[in-house]
Parts: sequence; structure tokens; C-alpha cells
Amino acid sequence: MVFPVGDDNSDRTIFPFVTVGLIVINCFVFLVFQGAGTNEAFTMAFSTVPEEISTGKDLVTEDRVQRFDTERGPVDVPIPGLKRTPGSVYLTLLTSMFMHGGWMHLIGNMWFLWIFGDNIEEDLGHYRYLAYYLLCGLIASLSHVFVSLGGDSAQIPSLGASGAISGIMGGYLLLHPQRRVSVILLRVMTQVPGWVAVGLWFVFQIVSSFLDAKGTGGGVAYAAHIGGFIAGAALAKPFLLGRPPVRRTARERAPSYGRGRF
Repeated sequence: MVFPVGDDNSDRTIFPFVTVGLIVINCFVFLVFQGAGTNEAFTMAFSTVPEEISTGKDLVTEDRVQRFDTERGPVDVPIPGLKRTPGSVYLTLLTSMFMHGGWMHLIGNMWFLWIFGDNIEEDLGHYRYLAYYLLCGLIASLSHVFVSLGGDSAQIPSLGASGAISGIMGGYLLLHPQRRVSVILLRVMTQVPGWVAVGLWFVFQIVSSFLDAKGTGGGVAYAAHIGGFIAGAALAKPFLLGRPPVRRTARERAPSYGRGRF
């Protein structure tokens, strides 16, 4: 697996206010509204539930305890039920984009957003970038809803910014295929072109989704990642209409890759 550390931002001309703002909002929602993961009532009320989106009806279920067999014997795990959503259930397609299931979920998503988001914000401008981010997130959530219908995961809530961020990465692949990205690859710090860093990540999502028939195995909504990525790649050029040409650094035009520090 490739883990990105940073990329070449030597051509940046604007401060990524929207990217920073999105990171701040995500952190605020997790810390304040979700109580750093302890406020299950809020989380279960404002996450996206596929069956709710397909029917338009708010679902409320009871808390329960599920027993899992482990090497140390059976373990009872409390599972919170779905809570009532104030207003329309379709609002959860937006609210779930700013919620996370835990610290690592939040940190991982914000890390990827910080690395790849500023370049797309530079390309599209602040307002278009925000619209692009939200639209990719919406399409990603609907992709997850689609593959979850009629299965056991139809009532499993989903949340996280990864669908929208996957869209950002799809745009990055299209607009910055040769930009230098510093990554940790096989425990070695090296630099690779953007298409390698982002492309390998996308291949991992596809393989993982095939290993899970419904695309939600292991608590990861792979369908949302794939749907968001494809949406981001497809929408990047249309969102550029009327904008100045995308600037390329000298290094991006004539890249040189290899081991090194960033």
C-alpha cells in the first residue's frame, strides 16, 4: 500500500481557505457534536442509512447486543440503534460527509484532504472547489446507497468525508498526473508521479470491493470511494470551464522521481 506524505506545491498562488475550512469543520463536528465518538445518539441520527434514502422514511431501531465468537470465546458487543433524524432523511447525505467513526478515520481523511485538496482548490478556485467537493461527496454517498439496497447493509449507517475526498483524488489524477508526490512505499520514502500514488490507491479500492460482495466489508464503504473517485475524474474538466489553464511546475513538466526527502 502507498501512503502519501506530501506533494510539490511550489506553484501554489492562493491559500487553500476552503480546504482548511473543511478540515476545521470536520474536526469540530467530530469533537463537539459527536463528542469525539461518544455521542452515539447524534451519530446514529445524522449518518446516511441506505434504506432511509431509498424509501424516504426515517427508521428508528432499538439498541441491541450482538454476540461474536472470538479466539477467547464469545464476546457481547452493544450495537446502538438508529435514532430519529430531525427534518428530512435526505439531509443526512450532507451531514454524514462531516462525521467520522473514530480518531483514525478522521485523521486519515483529513491527511488526504490536506495533501490533495489544495491543488484542486488552486485549479478550480474557492467556490467551484467547494461545490465540486460537495457534489462528489453526494455522488459517493448515493453510490454506497445503490449497492447496499436489498442486502443486510441497507440499515447500516455510513459516514465520513472519504467519498468527497475520493472525488478530489479523481480530479488530482486527471489534472496532476505528473505532479511529484512523496510517499512511503514498501517502508521506503520515495517520490512518484501523481498517477502512481492515486492510481494505486484506486486499484486497492477496486480489489477490496470485489473481495466484498456488497462493497462495505470491514466497515469500509468501498462503493462510496469508487463512486466518488469516478465522479471527481468525470467532473474535473467541466468544472474548469471558464477558468485559466491549469498551471504546471517546471518539475511537473519535466519530472524527476526517486528516493529523497520532502
